[in-house]
Amino acid sequence: MGMAFAKSFLHYNLVARADLLLLGRHQEHCQRLTSAHPGLPTSELTAAVGTYDVVLLAVKPQDFGRVAEGLRQVLQPGQVVVSIMAGIPIARLQRELAHQQVLRAMPNTPALLGMGITGFSAAPEVERSRLHQVENLLNATGRSIFLEDESLLDAVTAVSGSGPAYFYYIVQAMMRAGQELGFSESVAGLLVKQTMLGAYHLLNTSDKNPDELIAAVASKGGTTEAALREFRAGNLAETLAAGIKAAQHRATELARE
Repeated sequence: MGMAFAKSFLHYNLVARADLLLLGRHQEHCQRLTSAHPGLPTSELTAAVGTYDVVLLAVKPQDFGRVAEGLRQVLQPGQVVVSIMAGIPIARLQRELAHQQVLRAMPNTPALLGMGITGFSAAPEVERSRLHQVENLLNATGRSIFLEDESLLDAVTAVSGSGPAYFYYIVQAMMRAGQELGFSESVAGLLVKQTMLGAYHLLNTSDKNPDELIAAVASKGGTTEAALREFRAGNLAETLAAGIKAAQHRATELARE
């Protein structure tokens, strides 16, 4: 995800190549980054990090404690740290990094295509000019939404951060059902993916809400109504909601690990 951000910053000319530094965990990791992204400066965590305006922290939450030990030695007061780790609250970031200007953001994987959505919150100490600077960077990966209530970021994690996986899960189930009905894998994939693409665009451009769009497809006594009846009998909506709530609960747990 960190590379998705870096590529977007470069693509939209928000950051010059010479002003972007990729950080590796160790020398071998740096070599892999250099090979994969020739022309981009790469380094292990050194004092040079202190010369950059924004530090993007894109590691697994479980690795934060180890990374924080080194990072707090090199951070400078004027820098802004942007964390895209799930579950780690701003207060803990500030405490373990010994640094006040911290933002916490939760993107999702469509950021790889510049079509992501990122929710973010900021510590009170973050200057307004810095806040706008970070918002412009986040928007390079799609769209962003600022949340004054940081506690909602765990819900962002559950709804949109993990959301693409829910979508793929449903797509996979529909493709498998298509194969069971006699289609080849490729034909079932084409039918489902194009249906999803068209349905999204209709939802995004229509003035109708989802209930109205469902009603427009589901004629009384028809095939769609038969399918919807099965979904309701199996409590599909409630199961999805329970899964999203479980994701939010897990995001909250990560803050304590």
